[in-house]
Amino acid sequence: MLTVFGTIALDTIRTPFKTETMILGGAATFASISSSIFTRTSIVGVIGSDFPLEYKKMLDDRLDTRGVISKSDGKTFHYDSSFDYDLSHRKSNKTELNVIADFEPTIPKDYSHSEYVYLANNDPIQNMKILKYFSNPKLTICDTIEYWILNKPNDVIKMMSQVDGVVINDEEARLLCKTSNLVKCAKIITSFGPRFAIIKKGEHGSVFFIDDMIFPAPAYPMEEVIDPTGAGDSFAGGFIGYISQKNDVSISTMKQAVVYGNVMGAFSVEDFGIRRLIDITRKDVDARYEKYRSIVHY
Repeated sequence: MLTVFGTIALDTIRTPFKTETMILGGAATFASISSSIFTRTSIVGVIGSDFPLEYKKMLDDRLDTRGVISKSDGKTFHYDSSFDYDLSHRKSNKTELNVIADFEPTIPKDYSHSEYVYLANNDPIQNMKILKYFSNPKLTICDTIEYWILNKPNDVIKMMSQVDGVVINDEEARLLCKTSNLVKCAKIITSFGPRFAIIKKGEHGSVFFIDDMIFPAPAYPMEEVIDPTGAGDSFAGGFIGYISQKNDVSISTMKQAVVYGNVMGAFSVEDFGIRRLIDITRKDVDARYEKYRSIVHY
């Protein structure tokens, strides 16, 4: 069983070509829907009184949502961002924590036996609190973003010290580690305590660092990108979802999981929000995985 904890959001996404307002998003949403392609997934998070019923049904149809708390006295987490013309650089316009600001996380009792736990982007203090509820997970992974690195850097580092792996994008790795070299960033991150680090590089794929091994995986080549929001979270969901399905934390399985993560990230950018992710099947994912293998084989 896999449990994902993090933000469930209403996002405003602005590109030079189109703007979508208050659509379903959030790190936990993207990650859990992505992972549900591979394995049974439970999602833990908090939503406000403004959260549309149709979005709740989308989550209910795909996930075990008993861990989603609805608060009637506040609004859902809202993130407003803009992309430039190449859709590779994003500017944060507004981050409204709303109901997550004072959220005290808890989980249904049977979630405590989850063997795989993903702490998606969220307040690192809350992530550490919820981690204590799990009895003996085989694999725990966390992510973070610029907002928490700037506002709670010590807590971000402490959170990383308590997990097995860190998934983070290249800009935030550089911000956290105060160096431009990603190999050095990975060494600094693993020095905090986790066994491995994965640095996401957007349209350039991802790099998996574990022990003395470096495994670079190029991104799946895309003909069209609509909305890059959630691509990294979809990567993380595909990564840990595949590992959970295989129930194997060996390095060889993790390498395969990195490729599956890239595949899931590629699907997510083909439409705004989670629309593309809820439209695909495992057959679609495996077909793209095999095509990816044929592209990089030499």
